[in-house]
Amino acid sequence: MAQKKSRTPPPPKTSGGRPVQAPKVRTEPRVRRAGLGRNTRLWLIGTGAAVVVVVVVIVLATVLGGGSDASALAAAGCVQQTYPSQGRKHVQELPEGFEYNSFPATSGQHHPQPALWNVYTEPIDQIHTVHNLEHGGIAVQYGDEVPEATVGQIRQWYESGDRTGILVAPLPELGDKVALTAWTVLATCPGFDAKAADAFVDLHRYKGPERLPIDAMLPGS
Repeated sequence: MAQKKSRTPPPPKTSGGRPVQAPKVRTEPRVRRAGLGRNTRLWLIGTGAAVVVVVVVIVLATVLGGGSDASALAAAGCVQQTYPSQGRKHVQELPEGFEYNSFPATSGQHHPQPALWNVYTEPIDQIHTVHNLEHGGIAVQYGDEVPEATVGQIRQWYESGDRTGILVAPLPELGDKVALTAWTVLATCPGFDAKAADAFVDLHRYKGPERLPIDAMLPGS
């Protein structure tokens, strides 16, 4: 059987009789066309599952948000609830038959003039407080059966922290409870806990539907 000739041409001769190096033949790597091996498939499946788990954890953390904050509220015995919005209409007084869907109020028709951000010794009409919540503020209100020592703790908490967008006032109808409110959110607590109050503020302040510049929510404004 005849031997096949080489496809690589012989090196040409120079005029001086010295051979010139032949061009190198480029050898392409062989590509394996067969399917992925079993181990590779298992590795890819495992990696994909791990990615899915990580994504789910991230989504849950984003949706639930503030896990440690929620824990602080629960540890203090606070019950937090979210209510459907009742709208944001401005009225001089509430129409006959209208009732807020939470107590204290967390949304709904309200007076055009919000209360000044401050600490009060007299109750604030809810028709004004709701406007503060609409601006992303927080209201801390307490009943007439809350001990004076606890009221002192609330005022000290207010004075010693970031008071922006926060108002504090009595609300006799709460009895022995302390209520923390934001737009559509109410946390009812058996007493006052500074960590729980901080957590509520961190979770809900500046998140109202009509947001104002922070410098428009300073104490006294």
